[in-house]
Amino acid sequence: MPQNAIIRQNRNQAAMQVRQLLDEWNVEKVVVGLPKGGIDEDAMERRIKHFMGLVDCKVPLFYVDEYGSSIEAKERMKGITKQRKDGKVDSLAAVIILERYFSQNKDA
Repeated sequence: MPQNAIIRQNRNQAAMQVRQLLDEWNVEKVVVGLPKGGIDEDAMERRIKHFMGLVDCKVPLFYVDEYGSSIEAKERMKGITKQRKDGKVDSLAAVIILERYFSQNKDA
């Protein structure tokens, strides 16, 4: 199920909230989306990996191509909810990224 999105005010605040969520849920691994195939692919990958460094994740990290996940999330949400900047699209996109991870890693 989608969780509430962490609304980023700044990198440190967002990293701290992610870290708290990981601790609270006692996660064993983290799946992170990386946008593949875009113009800024390398820059985005550096930014995402830098952010995860700020999170200081103590469990294994797995990166999955997130290309098009937001578009797919918006399609799934059509007629269900208004698309506002409240993090719901991002939350559903995270579910899609996780689904991709599980479909690629049947043993996970």
